[in-house]
Amino acid sequence: MPRGSRRPGGRGRIGPFPVWVVVTVALALVAAGVVVAFAGVKKDEGATASDGQTPPGNAGVGSAGASGPAASGPADCATSLVAKMSLEQQAGQLLMIGTPIGSALNATQTIQRYKLGGIFLAGRSSASAASMRQAIGQLQDASRQASGLALQIGIDQEGGQVQTLKGTDFPAIPTAVSQGKLDDATLKARTAEWAGRLKDIGVTIDLAPVADVVPADVGKANPPIGGFERQYGSTPDPVAADVATLVTAIQGVGVLTTLKHFPGLGRVRVNTDTSTGARDDITTANDPSLKPFASGIAAGSAAVMISSATYPKLDPNNVAAFSSAIVTDLLRGKLGFGGLVLSDDLGAAEAVGSVPVGQRAVRFVKAGGDVVLSVRLQDAGPMSDALVAAAKGDPAFAARVTQSTTRVVQSKIRAGLTHC
Repeated sequence: MPRGSRRPGGRGRIGPFPVWVVVTVALALVAAGVVVAFAGVKKDEGATASDGQTPPGNAGVGSAGASGPAASGPADCATSLVAKMSLEQQAGQLLMIGTPIGSALNATQTIQRYKLGGIFLAGRSSASAASMRQAIGQLQDASRQASGLALQIGIDQEGGQVQTLKGTDFPAIPTAVSQGKLDDATLKARTAEWAGRLKDIGVTIDLAPVADVVPADVGKANPPIGGFERQYGSTPDPVAADVATLVTAIQGVGVLTTLKHFPGLGRVRVNTDTSTGARDDITTANDPSLKPFASGIAAGSAAVMISSATYPKLDPNNVAAFSSAIVTDLLRGKLGFGGLVLSDDLGAAEAVGSVPVGQRAVRFVKAGGDVVLSVRLQDAGPMSDALVAAAKGDPAFAARVTQSTTRVVQSKIRAGLTHC
């Protein structure tokens, strides 16, 4: 059904222009160091940061997109905190390690031993908000005692079949396909309510929203996204508008967002979690399917997640997570993203199974990534050890570790988890 028949009111436009046009121009101006005030231009809700507020925390550390007075305070604070860390502590901050949500406290010893930067609550749970708040609080206590820093607590709370927390305190969230049929005001209000429940129990970062565009002629033949109706639409412009609305709503209640799965999983015919060979032969550096990511970045998303598929027109030799052409040149350079870059799962995912566990972490960070995600608790040791060994043997890589650690700490300052 055409977008206009479902959403009256010029959805996805800023004044007379499509939102992606304004986003693209704005990014170009930011890259040139120009600040522009669009006085008197009526702005659709969710197209960019709303209510006249600057979107918090998209500034990076030592990368494209890092500029402006708003970035200097957190950046200086993060630099000061990282300067006091050992190499082992820095390596730990680059890891977000999964633990079954039903037995989250089993991660306590791993958090303390490896000074982890983040925990991913994996699986599904119908536990009460009170019990989840208590468990997350205990994990945070363990982390602060071990490293002096709190954890980023991540979760997959998208909707549909991808909703980690369910039950009385966490009502069912519709699929993204269904959410995409809501008008802006309703989508924003409902998203804020869902995200507020995460904030209340101590979740600090939602690994959402999905910014992938699944073409109508692909649909459910796309196993990772279309097969579960995780997409907000089948064309870039409406997805871009929804993504901006979601970022604004989620971060408006104090939970960080993660745009995924860059540069897009909507065209692949293989699920990277369960198979090898996921490949997108179409996407280029100027592809319209990148518009939702650009829109989410313009709205201030704290993080972007990198896929583990291959994109031959961007890098014929590496999956995206191991590609500096995709992470550094395209995402950080061309799109100007200076925030936190997370990997998709580099633990149990079949897509990276041929690479030794520790080297998966090293290759991701070397490509320009910041936070290595593994859903397996046992991967913390090999990944931490490999990062430390690589940094000790290569000053350039050691500098990359410090740069990424600073971004991680900056994200924690933004989330209110630490301060100077």
